[in-house]
Amino acid sequence: MKLNHLVESQQLSVEIILSLFKRADEFRDSADKPLTGKILAALFYEPSTRTRLSFESAMMKLGGNVISTENAKEFSSAVKGESLIDTTRIISAYADIIVIRHFETGAAKQAAAVSPVPIINGGDGSGQHPTQALLDLYTIRKETGRLDNLTIAMVGDLKNGRTVRSLCYLLGKFKNIKIIFVSPENLSIKDDIKDYLMRHDVQYEEQTDLNKCLPLADIVYMTRIQKEQMTAGEYNKAAGIYKIAEENFKLLKSSARLLHPLPHVEEINLPLKTEQTDERVAYFRQAENGLYARMALLAYLLE
Repeated sequence: MKLNHLVESQQLSVEIILSLFKRADEFRDSADKPLTGKILAALFYEPSTRTRLSFESAMMKLGGNVISTENAKEFSSAVKGESLIDTTRIISAYADIIVIRHFETGAAKQAAAVSPVPIINGGDGSGQHPTQALLDLYTIRKETGRLDNLTIAMVGDLKNGRTVRSLCYLLGKFKNIKIIFVSPENLSIKDDIKDYLMRHDVQYEEQTDLNKCLPLADIVYMTRIQKEQMTAGEYNKAAGIYKIAEENFKLLKSSARLLHPLPHVEEINLPLKTEQTDERVAYFRQAENGLYARMALLAYLLE
């Protein structure tokens, strides 16, 4: 059944995922403008670089137009006390599709419940970021040539990381997947994700030694410690524990790929030359892939 909104990764079936990947590949070399005359509203209550700009670029490349606010928390009627539900009702009269980033978990689902136009979740608190997971999976397939038989190390803030949560939901749809969770003790993956993985026969283990895991992984998915999501004490306890630098980057297999949802800060410290020339560094290609994955999603929801 065709989706009307995308608010969580669980909505994406394997059939939909593969059809979106096929369309994303087609858009790389296409000048088609299937969304001419359509309007995207980008409603962002939290800061964003890649998600907001890639969605806006995707809409314009498809022939559509964009209206946006990059800080709706301060520069919209939210300042006056207007609810997200009322804001959604209003903006849905101005636009054909809305992408929302919000600081509250579940916000996109609330908006979708009242919106007559498609809602896309661009990240909701520590909940989900399904389009990031979609482009992550798209990148994995383009870099490795497969979506089954993979060992993936997920590293960093796994407690608050909505990108990790969303990607786990998608990985659960494929065969012979093993996930190694590497995190500070106070930022370990939540039980609901572990339960989901067990129900979907996904092997997982929790480790504390990053260097031990690096030679085993086909994909190393680094994430930053999210200072804005925790107390100063929690941050100080976790900051700087896990890093990829020249010394341990060499532990990766030649076929492995290093991914990151970005922005990366202290958790990756590689020379510019390595980032530019070593095929194992995939996170800038990953960010570019977001444009085509989001073009495919916009076309799917609006055509």
